Amino acid sequence: MNLFLTFDYELFFGSPTGSMEKCILSPTEKLLAIARRRNVKFTFFVDVGYLIQLKKWGKQFPELIETHEKITQQLIQLTAEGHDIQLHIHPHWETAEFINGLWQFSMDDHYKLTDFSLQEAEHIIRTYKSTLENIIGKKVNGFRAGGWCLQPFKHFSSIFKACGIKIDSTVLQGGHMETKHYYFDFRDAPDKGRYNFKDNLCQEDPSGHFLELPIGGYKYNPGFFWRLYVLGRIMPRRHKMVGDGNFISQGGKKYESLKRPIWDHVSCDGYYASKLNSITNKFNREKRSDLVIIGHPKSMTQYSFEKLNQFIQVQQKKHTFLTLAQAE
Repeated sequence: MNLFLTFDYELFFGSPTGSMEKCILSPTEKLLAIARRRNVKFTFFVDVGYLIQLKKWGKQFPELIETHEKITQQLIQLTAEGHDIQLHIHPHWETAEFINGLWQFSMDDHYKLTDFSLQEAEHIIRTYKSTLENIIGKKVNGFRAGGWCLQPFKHFSSIFKACGIKIDSTVLQGGHMETKHYYFDFRDAPDKGRYNFKDNLCQEDPSGHFLELPIGGYKYNPGFFWRLYVLGRIMPRRHKMVGDGNFISQGGKKYESLKRPIWDHVSCDGYYASKLNSITNKFNREKRSDLVIIGHPKSMTQYSFEKLNQFIQVQQKKHTFLTLAQAE
């Protein structure tokens, strides 16, 4: 089985968004140390809107130029070490303002690409993609939508083709959510490790132009989240996220998870990392061709760094770790 360790390289989107150092730079360095130790490569989906706003607001606030330079240097380093850099878009950055040392933006009607007109969305996609390519000095052909929100995909298929985007890893297999800001419904997506598609993210088309590498989905029981709740209180330093920001609301999902089974992503974030080996073994028994694991530098913990290292050590004897660029 092919295993893809993918990380969304971004700040938080609640208040506060958190700092570049604790949410991005420092935890990514820890991930790099693991990658070097285990001789594996990761895929980083870079939230380019943040970089664009750093440069824009840096004209007024020189400290943001320094932040931009540090992130740019890390992305160049990641590329030089063979890691895969791909496009990630949270379009609410289009409304961002830097006020009193904090990022502020409107989520309402700006969180999803579908909140924008077709012309606006095309401008965002083209601008963000070219900005990322100029930083790393190479073309990118992969994409992950912010918040898994990319439906209806028919709205974007011609833009993606024109921009040279061929591989998508937005689909959270079996997942769905509809809140004030989020909308995605992947319950009808093929239960496969990969598939081609044309205009519908959830409809396989063997002759389709695009390749989908869906993020693995798994049903977590309430006991899983109760254990995390307890561990977070008796061992906070071990289970506290390294990032110093806040999430935006996901419509009561946190509390629902303590009452009933929740379908969620296969992830190396925090306590989710405790399930990596058992989930991978399950998918392998089911003869799955590929398993995409999602993570976020900002959401890692001391515990999850340790578990990720152990997971790679165990599974690289059995499976192949790939980057998105190696998928075709």
